Amino acid sequence: MKEDGNVNSPREKSGTNNLFEAVVIRNIQDRRNNISACFQCSTCLPQITPTDKRKIIEIECNGLLNCDFCEIHEKSEIELFPGDFVIVQSNESIEVAQVKLIGEIVRLKRQSYNLWGENLPNVKRKANSEDLDRIRKNFQDEEKAIKIFRTAVSKFNLSMKLVSIHYQFDRKKLFFFYTSENRVDFRELAKELASEFKTRIELRQIGVRDEAKKVGGVGTCGREFCCISFLPGFRRITTQLANEQNLLSSMGKLSGPCGKLKCCLSFEID
Repeated sequence: MKEDGNVNSPREKSGTNNLFEAVVIRNIQDRRNNISACFQCSTCLPQITPTDKRKIIEIECNGLLNCDFCEIHEKSEIELFPGDFVIVQSNESIEVAQVKLIGEIVRLKRQSYNLWGENLPNVKRKANSEDLDRIRKNFQDEEKAIKIFRTAVSKFNLSMKLVSIHYQFDRKKLFFFYTSENRVDFRELAKELASEFKTRIELRQIGVRDEAKKVGGVGTCGREFCCISFLPGFRRITTQLANEQNLLSSMGKLSGPCGKLKCCLSFEID
């Protein structure tokens, strides 16, 4: 805060964020260079993932890219910053995504996940005003589709709980994500929806953890769900993890809002 009580300007905030990021990067590099602060004997040397020299950014996408990272072609002159929206192509699908992280910190993050050399979606371009208008239209149509879906489910008397709906950016596909305790024969439902929306319909059954990740929420610790805030994927959580941490006496408190054992039980094991 300045002396007059006003909040710092956006430029000053940006400078603060860049300084904080530089400190984080330096600390990560120092730990990798000498993880135990000793003389780097063979028992404490970390396994370093090969450096991925491609230009890669971290993104957030509601679509089906199945990846949190995208590649920018080396000859591309596109300049991106966190918060920008981009059009991303993966195989035959085109989706819109928002940039989360760029630069050196992305490379270090990928190294910590042991990621390198895999096929990644490509950034086609930065989203323009027409793209943003299409995104808004897709969101509006997704909201309208909720009532239609639920009406059709009641018509065919199916046991399905709708979690979310997603229109592919180019509107070639419309995805419905749902949960159900049993397998569902939704062939007639798919035909009904296809005739209503005039596009290809895909219904995908997901688990309760995937539901929590899509819906979001706050855990018993008071913080946002780990699965939506920073976890790259789900790990297998068992009661053995709780036993090794002497937590079996409080088993009733070890389940998250999704009904499964909390992901944070695995944090201390390594």
